[in-house]
Order: sequence, then structure tokens, then C-alpha cells
Amino acid sequence: MRKLSKSAVLLLTTASLLSQAFAASAAELNILTWEGYTAEKFISKFEAGSGCKVTASYVGSNDDFAAKLAAGGGVYDIITPSLDTVPMMRLAGFVQPIDPSKVEGHDSIYPEFSKSGDVVADNATWAVPLIWGSVSLIYRPDKFTGTPDSIGVLFDPANKGKISMWDDKSAIYWTARYLGYTNVFDLTDEQLEAIKAKLIEQKPLVRKYWASAGELTELMANQEVFVSNAWTGLSSKDVNNLKKGFHVAEFTPKEKAEGWMDSMMLVKDTPNEDCAYKFMSFMQSADGQCGIAESTGYFPVNPKAVTGCMDDQMKTDRQVGNVEFVKSLVMWQQPKRLDKYLEVWNAVKAAP
Repeated sequence: MRKLSKSAVLLLTTASLLSQAFAASAAELNILTWEGYTAEKFISKFEAGSGCKVTASYVGSNDDFAAKLAAGGGVYDIITPSLDTVPMMRLAGFVQPIDPSKVEGHDSIYPEFSKSGDVVADNATWAVPLIWGSVSLIYRPDKFTGTPDSIGVLFDPANKGKISMWDDKSAIYWTARYLGYTNVFDLTDEQLEAIKAKLIEQKPLVRKYWASAGELTELMANQEVFVSNAWTGLSSKDVNNLKKGFHVAEFTPKEKAEGWMDSMMLVKDTPNEDCAYKFMSFMQSADGQCGIAESTGYFPVNPKAVTGCMDDQMKTDRQVGNVEFVKSLVMWQQPKRLDKYLEVWNAVKAAP
């Protein structure tokens, strides 16, 4: 089991106590989640069927979960962190174990996700898989000669001022692969110093670090940038739907793409546990899985649930049943020295 440093655990444990400052009313469900995960089109069906009113707050980075829980502005009942953040939430005491028998459809989730060592630990289940996908590169084909195939486009001076990157520690993962490092989640001090130097060298080329998928969509649609890393499917769909007179495309770099899986976790001592379990069950149903997949462009975690609500082409596009695709990705893990990675990324952002 990967462990946080004592200082990180102490900080997060203290923060978890602060997060319980306010209580929510019954029949309400307060979710801390990502854009597109509570779209009205499918959430309205959940609310009508369950009697639970959903209030959603959004994050732009996995690093936001601990910060927002620590802020004390209200209790969240469910959070949806990515796989590399699940252990942190558990070790910090932010969340409580989940009873899978209370989640309808749980047995139909890909076991590669539902039985992951980060999801099931210490003889307990800590998260229910929700949706998954990859992080690829989005670009304007009309701005390139030929088809790019490398992370190098994010570091190419020829693209100065038209590059964007996600404001997240995963910038370290991208740079590590670009520099040829394979131990992405267990980098040495020397490697991290080289990555930091490379990212600082890149900063003059970057138009803006984006904080949300919506912000990246605006940057692309307004023609402020023409290449970035992006959550596969979402921004390209949104930009192209705007019909701005150009289109964007995506590609998987030769250095590989990252893979991620977001899960639902139950916040410790939530007063709305009944609504929380109803929500987790709904999100494993056809309405939930097809609803969130349609809203985001991401891939369902429950292949059985989407049997009747996706046609064959969509199943192919959304990698339904294609576990080999999962294996081709660099799946996110919690870095072994999370505090050091955060230190490096913050140093990059603070650099002139």
C-alpha cells in the first residue's frame, strides 16, 4: 500500500475535521464533482425517481478535493476523485467505507476497476467506479503540416503562444514521458529537477494553463490556442459543436496517453447516506451510465448497463468491452511521493 508522508497525512486529517462544520438537510445530496457529471438531462431523472435534490459543486483538478473539503463551507455527501486521489481521501479520513451490496449494478462494473487496489483496501471498499477515459492531445489540424504524433508539440517553440496545458500536477507525468522516463509515478529527485526545468523552460510558450474543460473549450473556440492536452472526447465534442468554421481533432501521442477512472466516494459522517446510495445505484443504471457518457464523451464503467442505450458504433467509440485499451494506457496512480510532486508543480507555476 502506498503511503503519504506524515506531514501530508497530518495536514489532510486536520482538514477532514474542518470539513464537517456544517450539516445538510435530509433528502438533499451535495456532490463535489467534475463538469458534466451532473448534467440536468439525466440528473433530473434521478431526482424525480429518488426524491433527492442534487446540488453540485465543481473541481478543476484532483488537488481541489482536499482543499474544498477543508474549507468548511459545507458538507459534501459524495466526492468523485480520480483513481490517483482515492488513496489520499481514504488515508486522510475524509471518507468512509462503502457497502457494495447497497449499490445496485455493482457486480456488473469492470472488475479491473471495482477491484483495483486503490478502490479496495484494508479489507473494505472505498469507492464505486463511475466513468473512465484517457487524456490525449487536442489540436487544430489546419494549423499543422501533417498529423502530429508526439507530446513534443507542447514544447515546440513554433507553437509559442498557442499552447495550453491543464493546471494540474499531471503536467509532470506528461513531461516525464516526453523526456523518456517510464517510472512516471516514482520519479527520482534528479528526474523531478529535470522535469521542473523543462516545464519552466516551456512556460513562455504557454498561452494559459486551463483549470476546467469549459475553459479549454473557450480557449480553443476563441482561437487563443490550437494545441493542448485534454480529457479525450469532451472538449473536442464541445468545440466542434460550436461550429466556428474550423474543427479540432485528437491524437494519442507515441509516448502513450494517460488513463484515468473517476469514482464515487462517501464522505465521512454524511447525513444523507440514503440519497448517496440511491445516487450510486442510479449511476450504474442505463440512465446513469449512458447519461454521463453522452454528457462528457467519456467511457462507461458498467458494460451491462449500456447494452440497450448505446448503438454498436457508440459502444466502439466508448471502448465498451475493450479492456485491452485500458492496458494500453498509463493509468493514473497516486505518486509515491505526492508532496514532492506538488512541490515541483507549485514551483513551476511560481516561476517567472
